[in-house]
Amino acid sequence: MAIRWQNLHHSELIATQLYQILALRNAVFIVEQNCPYQDVDGADLAGGNRHLLGTEHNQLLAYARLLAPESNGAPAKIGRVIVSGQARGQKLGNRLMEQAIACCERYWPQHGIFLSAQAHLQDFYAQFGFRPTGEVYLEDGIPHVDMERAPV
Repeated sequence: MAIRWQNLHHSELIATQLYQILALRNAVFIVEQNCPYQDVDGADLAGGNRHLLGTEHNQLLAYARLLAPESNGAPAKIGRVIVSGQARGQKLGNRLMEQAIACCERYWPQHGIFLSAQAHLQDFYAQFGFRPTGEVYLEDGIPHVDMERAPV
């Protein structure tokens, strides 16, 4: 796969990119996972938050939302990590996480990185240096666990 990676501040997104992001998140997180929740939460267009897009032939196949640290000691946050159903099984999730971590380290050095992982993906995130920081909990009916990666 010849994926084109784009790391964009929310002010750099064009309407078609934002539409593709919201459509992919809706298709997977709400429809596929049968989990009605408020995806559009106000964070997409706030502050220093960024969007990591992986496209091929102008089609969004991988995405992660990168949230800037809320204070000096707070971690950056990686969320809405997603690979399109048609691109799964090709290790694109690994490439997405490598890109997301590199982006966080570039824009927010000396900050840890936090994510709220679906519990069944805990081992996947562990291979990138994330460690659980608490117990498994339910979020929108799906087991999750908070994980953090120490600053490099």
